[in-house]
Amino acid sequence: MADTLTDDEIATQLPDEWNREGDEIVRVYEFDSYLDGLGFLSGAGGLAEDAWHHPEMTITWGEVEVRLTTHDAGGITEKDIDLAQRLDDIYE
Repeated sequence: MADTLTDDEIATQLPDEWNREGDEIVRVYEFDSYLDGLGFLSGAGGLAEDAWHHPEMTITWGEVEVRLTTHDAGGITEKDIDLAQRLDDIYE
C-alpha cells in the first residue's frame, strides 16, 4: 500500500491547475465540445487503467472533472500526483 503524502508534500508537488479538496485532488478540464471532452475521457481512462488507479471522472458539455485519491491508503499519494501529471500531458 502507498503512503499518504504530508500536507507540505502535496502543496509542493500538486500540478498547476489542480486543487486539493480534503483527501482528493481535483481539476476541471475545459473543451470546446462534448465530443472533445469525451475523447479526453477515453484517453484518461486508458491511462488510469494502465496505472491501475481509477479516478472519479464526470463529463458535462465542455468539461471533464477529475478527482483523484488513493482509497486503500486513505488519502493523497504519489499515485495521484503521477496520474494528475500524466492527465495534464494528454490535455496539452
